[in-house]
Amino acid sequence: MPVQAKQPDLNIGHRLRAVRTQERLSQRELARRSGVTNGLISQIETNHSSPSVASLKRILDAIPMSLAEFFGPDSEDRGKICFRARELLEIDPRMVFRNAPQAASIALHQVGIGPNRMLQILHERYEPGADTGMEKYSHEGEEGGFVLSGWIELTVGDEVNELGPGDAYLFDSRIPHRFRNLRDEVCVLVSACTPPSF
Repeated sequence: MPVQAKQPDLNIGHRLRAVRTQERLSQRELARRSGVTNGLISQIETNHSSPSVASLKRILDAIPMSLAEFFGPDSEDRGKICFRARELLEIDPRMVFRNAPQAASIALHQVGIGPNRMLQILHERYEPGADTGMEKYSHEGEEGGFVLSGWIELTVGDEVNELGPGDAYLFDSRIPHRFRNLRDEVCVLVSACTPPSF
């Protein structure tokens, strides 16, 4: 898969204000719907506070909008069936795995960015040493995938397995989980999650 150039850094505050305004929501109403304080919305929009992924997801769920749509280009792809490699949305893993120092060693490319999708499909690449973080993460839904090449250690709850080429996984995403590459070769996998987690 071709490596895409990184998208320019997004001004989260400006983007959130634009999305909120487009949806005709006041800061107070968005705060009420998302269960965060009005002050937090204000601080984010003025770039005086950098939200955690969990907080931002709660806010966006109230709009509703996925993290991928928020951080992706403004174009809509609803109805599109086929996607060329260059059209896949590159997701910054540092925004998804904020507490993982090795997150920069992970590459995530998503199929499609349109709203109201029920399925998220990712092409994932883990460099040697890549890790989603010591702290396992969880989210609503179910996810599964196939390892195309290399090896990945998958921890789901207290169960730890190392998966290689042709191996697959499927689990309830509400169970805390973690991915890491302990080998000296790159691991590539294709995963799916429903509903989309970011």
